[in-house]
Amino acid sequence: MKKIDSVTRESWILDTFPEWGTWLNEEISQTKVKQGTYAMWWLGCTGIWLKSHENTNILCDLWCGSGKRSHGNGKMKDGHQMKRMSGCEELQPNLRTQPFVIDPFAIKELDALVVTHIHSDHVDINTAAAILQNCSNEVPFIGPQGVVDLWISWGVPSERCVVVRPGDRVKVKDIEIIALEAFDRTALITAPVEMMLKNQLPQDMDDIAVNYLFVTSGGTLYHAGDSHYSNQFAKHGNEYQIDVALGAYGENPRGITDKVTSVDMLRMAESLNTNVVIPVHYDIWSNFQADPKEIMLLWNSKRNRLNYQFKPFIWQVGGKFVYPDDQDKLEFNFNRGFQDVFAVEPDLPFPSFL
Repeated sequence: MKKIDSVTRESWILDTFPEWGTWLNEEISQTKVKQGTYAMWWLGCTGIWLKSHENTNILCDLWCGSGKRSHGNGKMKDGHQMKRMSGCEELQPNLRTQPFVIDPFAIKELDALVVTHIHSDHVDINTAAAILQNCSNEVPFIGPQGVVDLWISWGVPSERCVVVRPGDRVKVKDIEIIALEAFDRTALITAPVEMMLKNQLPQDMDDIAVNYLFVTSGGTLYHAGDSHYSNQFAKHGNEYQIDVALGAYGENPRGITDKVTSVDMLRMAESLNTNVVIPVHYDIWSNFQADPKEIMLLWNSKRNRLNYQFKPFIWQVGGKFVYPDDQDKLEFNFNRGFQDVFAVEPDLPFPSFL
């Protein structure tokens, strides 16, 4: 039994974080994906674990960091993309609002790490280090050039990295990964602090961000990274069969456009011709949080008139989604447990206690 004088800040952190311990690691490892389906878990932000019937495991955009941890001097950092975007000076109050539901250092069975773009809540040094230390040395690191440059600068061997641009295809066992155009205008104004962007040509989006289509034997998954709404979603919907689409949803603060809002989540789904659209990212930042029930309200008010052929799905971080089994579900709920009540005689002083 612990004694109070043995408890320190360090022991508290090690005993508490990640808050879910290895619960989700174990669940993913133990899950057998049935033929004709695929399973995925939401890890927070746009982090996704994808698992196929053939036991191929792909990790996308796992972020294991935090937002603001101090008020500091109360000012935004020079060169920050939000400051460039809006001209604001006061500190952005972006606090992390989700627990860590997976232990990156307990990840053992992995076939690829895939990242959409250069932002630090998507490409994560802790995830990269954990995979290098604990997974097979054949696990590829797949991302656009800017992401690969970051990995190599951190110490990821260049021979482990695979650079992708729109149109590229990478086969990871039975899953084909197709890189597609991204529409992340915030990424375009993310640059070194010393770089001035005004009156300059923008960066090449294809070097710093891509969307992905994951093609499995059980269906496809479209991951839009941090893309804003674009008419080119319709181009992707014309070119590919898209079963499930993930979009970076959120409520944009005054003077900021960084997330896809409710109406455009529906437009995105319609343009992609997807069967299911799932909002993500709204969970993580305190200043961009949104209520996904708003998407459901709008969908219900418009679906008959506009003849929507898709359904929204409101997920929870740490939750599992199986396609196509769950395609008609509208909301996720965690297992409530207690299925085996009265399997044994209760230990009670008297029956009327119940």
